[in-house]
Amino acid sequence: MSKKRWSCDPPPLKIGDLVAPVPIVQGGMGVGISLAGLASAVARAGAIGVISAALVGVYEGEAFFLKNPTEANIKGIKRQITLAKEKAPGGIIGVNVMVALTDFEPLCRAACEAGADILFCGAGLPLNLPALRPEGSPTKLAPIVSSARAAELIAKRWWQKYGYLPDAVVVEGPKAGGHLGFKPEKLETPETQLEIITPQVIEAMKRYEDIAGRPIPVIPAGGIYTGKDIYFYLHKIGAAGVQMATRFVATHECDASLAFKEAYIKASQRDLKIIKSPVGLPGRVIKGKFIEEVEQGKKKPYKCMYHCLKTCNYRQSPYCIAAALINAQKGRLEGGFVFAGANAWRVEKIVSVQELIDELMEEYCQAKKEDTNS
Repeated sequence: MSKKRWSCDPPPLKIGDLVAPVPIVQGGMGVGISLAGLASAVARAGAIGVISAALVGVYEGEAFFLKNPTEANIKGIKRQITLAKEKAPGGIIGVNVMVALTDFEPLCRAACEAGADILFCGAGLPLNLPALRPEGSPTKLAPIVSSARAAELIAKRWWQKYGYLPDAVVVEGPKAGGHLGFKPEKLETPETQLEIITPQVIEAMKRYEDIAGRPIPVIPAGGIYTGKDIYFYLHKIGAAGVQMATRFVATHECDASLAFKEAYIKASQRDLKIIKSPVGLPGRVIKGKFIEEVEQGKKKPYKCMYHCLKTCNYRQSPYCIAAALINAQKGRLEGGFVFAGANAWRVEKIVSVQELIDELMEEYCQAKKEDTNS
């Protein structure tokens, strides 16, 4: 793990007995954007690295995946966790498993069995998550929500049914990349913005902290870009840490193709747009030829590999989102598209994960200094 010291000491992010010296969770990005390569680099730098479980079996070989996708996904997530742990001994490795995945339950069990430190679960309400953790497993459980109401619903259900409460809660705002947990007309409204909903989730969790007799760290996500942003959420809002995804795409260690990373560097603010995904949720993407053709009504003939997402209306969809995201990850952008956060246009160059963490922490220290002197 990195022993790098900055001009100040940021508060560590504590989730139960897990302590990350850098209070950043690297957001889980599918398909294949955050695998063992990126997650282990983030963990070595002292933050929390996260592997995305979405269609992870594709990287076990296409023939194997097409023949038995669930088995391939289980093998894939176990291999990625093992690899990340080997590359980052002592580091914290989490796994993001979307509730919308058809294989949600077996993937959660497999991740725990493989020794994932934390499960981050969103894109739906993970109401039965405690039941999916094998008995005796130390894996922490962290739902991803978009409102205090959702956080409270999950905590109440977990406590009533399992006698368990979240180890942490990630609250994702409308500036995040990928699929968003808001109706399209709510993405720009003041009441849904991250700086508004984060304090609401913190307040909602206080009662459950009293019940649990321990802290329930709240971790905001979506649109957090600089060290100054991190300082704001930690010291002005009261968050325990932050989750960032977009910043980690343009790193050497990110598992995406160079073409995928360069799409961020080339993008202008006008290139970011909201699409209606086959999954039934709005999604933020970088505009490209593929999206333009879909919007013009052109169909992308395909066979559904397998019904990978429960909510996908694959019989009526003009394209396969799984195939589109796999193509993008591999650099075949003419056959897919790139998910991105609202600040992706600000990315200017590809750096190492350690360089990025150092930059963010120095910006954090500068913001702290300015606040102290003001």
